[in-house]
Amino acid sequence: MSETVVREVALANPLGLHARPCHSLVTLAQSFQSEIRIQCEGRTADASSILALMTLGAVEGASIRVEAEGPDAGRAVDAICLLIESEEGG
Repeated sequence: MSETVVREVALANPLGLHARPCHSLVTLAQSFQSEIRIQCEGRTADASSILALMTLGAVEGASIRVEAEGPDAGRAVDAICLLIESEEGG
């Protein structure tokens, strides 16, 4: 059975969502079976696509909505949110 989990977090990286944190997010997202989407200011990106994530243009302090649907959605959202809330990640 597939579940959907949604949570909002603030982007902590002082440089915003640039190439390095996007790569970290993609790598982490690809380790889950669930489909993961990242939303910022009305724009949505597939978390497994570095280019899509970079086009969000998210800056430090931005409200990021993480949504996952699939068998491991809860664990996926937890892990992605932890990364986004850290200064090294998202």
